[in-house]
Amino acid sequence: MRTIQLSVLLLAAAGTTCFAQQWEFGGGAGAGFLPGVPVTGSVGTATAGFQSGISAGGFVGQNLYNHLSGELHYAFQQSDLRLQSGGTEATFSGVSHVVHYDLVYHTNRKGSRSQYFASAGAGLKIFRGTGTEAAYQPLSQFGYFTKTQALKPMGTVAVGVRYALSPRVFVRTEIRDYITMFPKELITPAPGTKYGTLLHDLVPMITFSYEY
Repeated sequence: MRTIQLSVLLLAAAGTTCFAQQWEFGGGAGAGFLPGVPVTGSVGTATAGFQSGISAGGFVGQNLYNHLSGELHYAFQQSDLRLQSGGTEATFSGVSHVVHYDLVYHTNRKGSRSQYFASAGAGLKIFRGTGTEAAYQPLSQFGYFTKTQALKPMGTVAVGVRYALSPRVFVRTEIRDYITMFPKELITPAPGTKYGTLLHDLVPMITFSYEY
């Protein structure tokens, strides 16, 4: 009887441990780099997009299988709107919010403190122009900044490595690409101009996480 009771307690403890190790919480920061999209028209050429800025956020993840995890992410980005042509640049304050769910494929963590991973996911990105609109702005022949917001469907991919600082604490470095349609609601094309379609936002990040 004592053996059965001990076995039940050990199984319960093992089950609790296994359940605890399924979840991971983390947060980190990095920077966003947006190449922008080309602008063409009868008045010349330019680039429309966003300036580089800080990116910070967090995630909660669950280990689904030996090599597959699921993660829910949120990130805040400081990214001012920008029009650039030749040596002239016009800017407008802006931020964005990102929410997405990823499936993460990773190497087996047993026997190594380093774990390599790649992920792909989908979600939403909210672009917000927060500056003050003006009757005149530089480079208005290419487009106009607008104090509004736009919600865009988003795809994302990432690659990186996670390193164990302790059995439950990890640091990981990654580079991520947020892919959306260009938000023409925030930078409205001027008559006779044509904007590129896809906007890439490359974000290298360092994240610390805790697993239980």
